Amino acid sequence: MRYLALDIGDERIGLAISDATGLLARPLTVIARRPGPGSFRQIAALVAEHGVEAIVVGLPLLPSGQEGKQAASARAYVKGLVEYVALPIYWQDERDTTREAEAIMAETGRSARRRRRLQDAVAAAVILQAFLNERREKPL
Repeated sequence: MRYLALDIGDERIGLAISDATGLLARPLTVIARRPGPGSFRQIAALVAEHGVEAIVVGLPLLPSGQEGKQAASARAYVKGLVEYVALPIYWQDERDTTREAEAIMAETGRSARRRRRLQDAVAAAVILQAFLNERREKPL
């Protein structure tokens, strides 16, 4: 089963995709988050192009585990996305994924500018890999 992961930010959305077996995640791309259907259509096109069967969305919880403003923003975005993509949606705790993505990117030797551009997609891959690992341990 192929999964697409979203790391939804205020300005950008990082996307990652799993392999066809649903075992490994890799960064895919970063798209702009803008008002209107533009980013929804871009995601729908990627879903069709890659044969995605389910979407995993990072849920930005507060350190306490409660939902705050960012989680509400992610949920509102997904509410619009489901008008364009009719797939199962799974939520994945994304606490500390940005820090983990930064560490991964620092190891690549790429310039700071290039790392910043890819960081959201790498964060989405971290979110997706955590989901895939948990799914193997405890099937849905």
